[in-house]
Amino acid sequence: MNENAPNTTGVQTLIRGLTVIDAVMNGCHDLKSIGAYTGTARSTTHRLASALVEQRYLRYLPEQGYVLGSKLIELGAKALDSTSLYARAQPVLQRLAHYTQDTVHLGICEGEEVLYLIKINSQRGLEMRSRPGHRMPLPLTGIGKALLLDRGEAQWEELFCKCTDAIKLEDFMSKMRRYATGGYAFDLEENEPTIRCVAAPVYDASHAIVAAISVASTSTYMSYERMEELVPYVKACASEISTELGWTEHAPA
Repeated sequence: MNENAPNTTGVQTLIRGLTVIDAVMNGCHDLKSIGAYTGTARSTTHRLASALVEQRYLRYLPEQGYVLGSKLIELGAKALDSTSLYARAQPVLQRLAHYTQDTVHLGICEGEEVLYLIKINSQRGLEMRSRPGHRMPLPLTGIGKALLLDRGEAQWEELFCKCTDAIKLEDFMSKMRRYATGGYAFDLEENEPTIRCVAAPVYDASHAIVAAISVASTSTYMSYERMEELVPYVKACASEISTELGWTEHAPA
């Protein structure tokens, strides 16, 4: 027997197990919905879910059904700790949060969405729906707009029209042109009522935008005048992280 030959059955079982985790992550909490998501029979679904519970990748709660387990939290924390961007951004974001007393985020682009990696809660006791692992369409958030600043106008328009009312397109495009020139972006309650934010892009050594940061608060604490005052500081923090990633002011030849 060739020891290097792939174990097809083992690989298939592994993929099915990972798909079960994906199903639970996407809101399937009972065997019927998990089986429908994975395309497996009830007995197979139960066997896979039970094994994942035993290994702490899932938990079973009588009142909720299957939920993600503590092992995934451990793996997620280790994955973040090993990410250069996360490690280098964290102290800068802590300082930004202390200075502003507002909620601070770091996010990256995944497809047509922003994926939040870091959230430091406001010292004002305000709650926002964002959280690490949360996703939102790029054009609907300040941090998402900042991630789009090095894209062309055709892509701005395409992404905007996919996720919201095209009647607001001209206003969006006008703001994006201004943001691209200034190197920052605002969220003026377009995503969540009363929530405003100031965002700026993070660049790598090739001068590509690889992430963005933002400071967010309610309109009570985030007047338009204060947003404009925060722009230089948020941009400076983004530049500090960019420098850690190899960015310089002069574009590479």
